[in-house]
Amino acid sequence: MKSVKKAVILAAGLGTRMLPATKSVPKELFPIVDKPALQYIVEELANSGIDDIMIIISRGKTLIEDHFDKSPELEERLEAGGEKKKHLLDLVKNIACNVRLVYTRQREMLGTGHALLQAKAFTGDDPFVVCYGDDVIINDEYPVAKQLIDAYEETGKGVVGVQEVTPEQILMYSTMKVDKIHDNVYSLTDMIEKPKPEQVFSLFSCLGRMILPSKIYEILKTVPFNNGELMLTDAMKVLSNTDGMIAVDFIGKRYDMGNKLGVMKAQVEMALKHPEIGEGFREYLKDYCKTL
Repeated sequence: MKSVKKAVILAAGLGTRMLPATKSVPKELFPIVDKPALQYIVEELANSGIDDIMIIISRGKTLIEDHFDKSPELEERLEAGGEKKKHLLDLVKNIACNVRLVYTRQREMLGTGHALLQAKAFTGDDPFVVCYGDDVIINDEYPVAKQLIDAYEETGKGVVGVQEVTPEQILMYSTMKVDKIHDNVYSLTDMIEKPKPEQVFSLFSCLGRMILPSKIYEILKTVPFNNGELMLTDAMKVLSNTDGMIAVDFIGKRYDMGNKLGVMKAQVEMALKHPEIGEGFREYLKDYCKTL
């Protein structure tokens, strides 16, 4: 069985829920205090043993490439600052986390399945991690991608990262048909995207992380477009129906950086943990809450 050493990050979406900010700034680069959302995902993958990452972008998102590129002028300025600027220099130099990053474009917004097809030559015959670029999941001790990789190495099957959502949310997400294997690991045999109330299998929904075999590309060629889009979840449904998949109820806090409330929750909760501003922000928040 091949090891999982490659990952694909889907970051081509237009971010219409976050307009007007996303007119010029990709939602994947929205800062959580002082670090862009996408950098959290790259760090998670690097800490999970991933060596090579392809980021699928679209027109107007070259700022993503710029962020992970070297910046000689900035580094030179920080080096000139001596010891006082050394920690900032280290932060800038380590942004790419020692992984190899490549980029390709989804030239037309034709869905997540169409976006993933752009990575076929990159992943080849290897299994690979897929991350949605606006889903930041925090677990500093046991990264979520590593949780999924461990489940893949145990079973040899495609893996979906899931968590329970509310009955209202499941109708807007995807519902998973699962049976418990052990602990937080389940067999997954079916899924429905945006189910009707009578179609809900469980409150488990796929939330931004998965490991897929190369077979997914052949399945995508057979899946029909739905409202003008080729959806990855439709291909995963076929895979779960035929080969079966694994669902991992992952341990971690997820922030949806594609909607305003998710962004604000990430800002507040991560600011409270921040080593530089955490204490001061906590005191501010306590005082501010007295005015509500």
